[in-house]
Amino acid sequence: MTPGKELLFCALGGSGEIGMNVNLYGCDGKWLMVDLGMTFSGNEYPGVDLVFADLEFIERERENLIGVVLTHGHEDHIGAVPYFAQELGVPFYATPFTARLVRGKLEEAGLVNKVELNVVDDFESFQLGPFGIRYVPLAHSIAEGNALVIETPYGRIFHTGDWKLDDEPLIGVPATAKELTAIGDSGVLAMVCDSTNAFNPEASGSEGGVRDGLLAEVGKHRGKRVLVTTFASNVARLQTLGEVAEATGRQLCVAGRSLDRILTAAQASGYLKNFPPTIDARAAMNLPRGEVLIVATGGQGEPRAALGRITEGHHDIALERGDVVLFSSRQIPGNEIAIGRIQNKLAADGVVNVTDRQSPIHVSGHPGRPELLALYSWIKPEILVPVHGEMRHMSEQARLGKQAGIPKQVVQKNGDLVRLAPGKPGKFGEVRAGRLLLDGDIIAPADGQGITMRRRLALNGIVMVALDHKGRAEVAGLGLPLEEDYDAFCMEARDDVMAAVGKLKGAMRKDREAVIEAARLAARRAATRWSGKKPQVQVVLMEA
Repeated sequence: MTPGKELLFCALGGSGEIGMNVNLYGCDGKWLMVDLGMTFSGNEYPGVDLVFADLEFIERERENLIGVVLTHGHEDHIGAVPYFAQELGVPFYATPFTARLVRGKLEEAGLVNKVELNVVDDFESFQLGPFGIRYVPLAHSIAEGNALVIETPYGRIFHTGDWKLDDEPLIGVPATAKELTAIGDSGVLAMVCDSTNAFNPEASGSEGGVRDGLLAEVGKHRGKRVLVTTFASNVARLQTLGEVAEATGRQLCVAGRSLDRILTAAQASGYLKNFPPTIDARAAMNLPRGEVLIVATGGQGEPRAALGRITEGHHDIALERGDVVLFSSRQIPGNEIAIGRIQNKLAADGVVNVTDRQSPIHVSGHPGRPELLALYSWIKPEILVPVHGEMRHMSEQARLGKQAGIPKQVVQKNGDLVRLAPGKPGKFGEVRAGRLLLDGDIIAPADGQGITMRRRLALNGIVMVALDHKGRAEVAGLGLPLEEDYDAFCMEARDDVMAAVGKLKGAMRKDREAVIEAARLAARRAATRWSGKKPQVQVVLMEA
């Protein structure tokens, strides 16, 4: 669908879920994309690591797509860039730190010379077709979090990206209340706003407060080895941990490839100028336990991250009874089991776990209700469009906006076509907004046959039937809970298959599909009778 003389909005990812943000604005025959993120897989996609938004709709409109503007460098906003940038074939725009992260991804993919990546400074304006765009810096849990002011012939958009209010951000200089009020005074048609913490009655808190909390907590554990796990992308937290290490007389060790990449990109962008020199894992282990502070990836329970490997004894760093791990990060929904597994293993080894429930060692990067209300009062939009949240978060923000006096609210989900202007704002259609999976080296549909079959195999196992031209059969099963009864099951299932095939008469006996179906049903009934499971059954006909 090509936009007409109107202003449209459509999310292909990030509305109705937290993560995988992909937003589209349509105007005067052109589309603008804001962010191109991904999310990490859960148990619903066995064997899969990364999940992407299905871009089928905008790929069909590729000739009308004029660019992709990236708000900041978190994976749920830039993670899909190396997988789709070349195919989209349009220029990308980012501020310096985000651009360095994206360029690193493009280099790894061998695409650095095949994708146009433009670097834009804060508050700098540029024009893409009918869209005038300006970055507005806001605080977030990464350097260079930005909102976008998007000018169109039909009204001005304030797209918040991910944000919070922070009186002591440590990294970067966010726009002031006065600057944001000036944007609102110039007239804002719609604010498209982060909903992640819409239920939180309190403000998210300051990074400066985390510094005080971490300093106090690390100071409690004299003579103990302390490891802090945090999001690698949180440059302000890295700055904090550098200061804490120096203040407590500890040398700093950094463990994790993503931390190394972020440190390199941050320092190249002018951040972390006074960051203390780091030592490697072996040097850290040779120091007295109370003289080292370790910063490691893996706070979300990722088994291959540094903390996961340390916990399992597969890393040069080792933790001993009495050592301390500080979880200076938010528990992302869906990761509870993985995080709990690591924390339980640490506890079993006598290592002390400390989270933000016990000590003020983390603050969110997303706005609580007081911050949302403050931004509403400054921006004064006519329309509120909640994004970046599950449906309950977005609906709650819409209610909050209505209570605050915003005249109109539009609650949408991935794939909804929303007309913002002219006329009454609201949904008027739908487009495809599915999911794609990085499955091995292949990007495949989440509802495709491959992942559907794998899910069934994980639930019920598989039975294999080999049948020759004389009706003789062999049966084998995988994933059935039969253990001691396995051989007896295979013999009975074999007899059932041969009996079922032997009952076929006339033309049916020579019908390949009829023979396969008779064998399949007989084997499946036998498996259900023996195990209560309904496995997948694969029948192979052996030719004469």
